[in-house]
Amino acid sequence: MSRFFSEKYKDLEPYAPGEQPRDQVYVKLNTNESPFPPCEDVIKACAETAPTLRLYPDPDCRDLIKKLSEVYGVCEDEVTVNNGSDETLNFAFMAYCDEGHPAVFPDITYGFYPVFAQINGLPYEEIPLESDFSIDVNKYKGIGKTIFIANPNAPTGIALTLSQIEEILVSNPDNVVVIDEAYVDFGTESTVDLIHTHKNLLVVQTFSKSRSMAGARLGFGIADKSIISDLNAIKYSTNPYNINRITASAGVAALNNESYTRNNCRAIIENREYTVKKLKELGFACTDSKANFIFAKSDKIGGRELYLELKKRGVLIRHFEKERIKDFNRITVGSREQMDALLERIGEIL
Repeated sequence: MSRFFSEKYKDLEPYAPGEQPRDQVYVKLNTNESPFPPCEDVIKACAETAPTLRLYPDPDCRDLIKKLSEVYGVCEDEVTVNNGSDETLNFAFMAYCDEGHPAVFPDITYGFYPVFAQINGLPYEEIPLESDFSIDVNKYKGIGKTIFIANPNAPTGIALTLSQIEEILVSNPDNVVVIDEAYVDFGTESTVDLIHTHKNLLVVQTFSKSRSMAGARLGFGIADKSIISDLNAIKYSTNPYNINRITASAGVAALNNESYTRNNCRAIIENREYTVKKLKELGFACTDSKANFIFAKSDKIGGRELYLELKKRGVLIRHFEKERIKDFNRITVGSREQMDALLERIGEIL
């Protein structure tokens, strides 16, 4: 760091995104991207929008918000769109956390949560997961703090039920509860419908996973209109043009092709179950993932060793050094061909 870097960031530990090496062609199963391309209409929309890039985008993203409201059955003033779900989450930390309302989230979850708290100078608490990596909802009841829960959780893939989430909402009526549904389309129920009965709920989703648009950076939040107004106040005070014209048009095109998205999700779920079965036959233990990734470990080889051996053989998976999960690896679910390549390499290693 330079000598000019503000002292307030001296303890900041930046988020570490999944590696993107270019030294060779990899079977890339480390960043939870979709193995499928965006639908043809998305590609067409991007090409048709490109000539208008001399103009600023619509800061209100009216066409995109209108389409999101139709797809999710909510009002337009109950939706906000941002530059990836990360930006929506950051705005939530900014809007709803302070000395009187610390942030709270599991100790093993999306690694950006503590970074959002740190960079905004906010107090936060991490609640340990249970020994089986599940979330004990009782530890979140009536705690009087701003709650952030990824559902399904990452990197474990374990999901809470709607009734469990509702218990948390009901017991914290004076605090915002953020449910991060980045992986919700791969096997669990969304909490979107609960926004009409729980004014303290903010649901955050993304186009990165199920809609094959990780490179477009598009996320959205759904909540009571008062919460959306709060988030938009932060947005318009930060970057009112945060969704570029191409991304906005691509988002509308993707939403017009929900059948394509659902078919891809079904294929990923099938590939996940197929790979889990094969891994268990090889002696791996896997959590009950409802996401587009598998969280697995083997007693025959350490987590880091497996990650490194696979990388040598052209397959990338994600390893975490955190003590409680260092024996595990997170494996993105790709195409059947990609998963067979993974299983073949693991067989060679073992």
